[in-house]
Amino acid sequence: MTEPVTTTEITTSPATDAVVRIDGLSKSFDGRLVLDDVHLEVGRGRIVSVIGQSGGGKTTLMRCVNLLERPDKGMVEVAGEVVHQGGRTVCRDLARLRRTVGMVFQRFHLFPHLTAVENVVLAQRKAGIPEQEALERAVALLRRVNVAHRALAQPEQLSGGEQQRVAIARALALKPEVLLFDEPTSSLDPEATREVLSVMRELAADGMTMLLVTHELPFAREVADHVVFVDGGRIVEAGRPEDVLDNPAQDRTREFLASYGTAS
Repeated sequence: MTEPVTTTEITTSPATDAVVRIDGLSKSFDGRLVLDDVHLEVGRGRIVSVIGQSGGGKTTLMRCVNLLERPDKGMVEVAGEVVHQGGRTVCRDLARLRRTVGMVFQRFHLFPHLTAVENVVLAQRKAGIPEQEALERAVALLRRVNVAHRALAQPEQLSGGEQQRVAIARALALKPEVLLFDEPTSSLDPEATREVLSVMRELAADGMTMLLVTHELPFAREVADHVVFVDGGRIVEAGRPEDVLDNPAQDRTREFLASYGTAS
């Protein structure tokens, strides 16, 4: 049986620089253990890619960071603040937490009755940002993700790639300290995937802290500082992309990569 790696082996930055720190995290659904004693740190300005088979716990791990799912055990710390510990939510202001931790979902989650620019404005208005400032920021962000020309279109009028870029602009609107991406290209065609990955490359170049679940292994190799392989709810292997993806130490990692045609 493959042993999970230790906490020190998966540390991605010094503790004083960690934007996200997870320690001993466990989560079950209906008696089924989905995450089992997970330890992970994401340093400021770092990009950590989480890979693994469907159902292995990747998305649950992501959702535990901003408490869309509440862990059963362990500690979650975001931007120096413990938000969950010992099975109990410590954070008293979830809205503030979710401004600190932006999230981009697989299925966009745009409001269908609002235009692209209105979708980006809405979260800012709820956070108390004045209307004109929110509008100016929304337009600037839509321009940044190369979809400003579609600002007045509603989601049904946008391609999948355009919708996902609007969702990225919305996640950036509240100036989060870390962005979470949950397989942001899984429902896109190849051209739309290239568009979204291009935006993510630009964010990486700008130094945005990112934790992303992805099946795009070449992209993970290109942009990530650290790759984490999750299987059966545990971290089986973690390290630099060139180590995990090109020279994995664990048999289970090699099996997974071979299924993608990336390892012999």
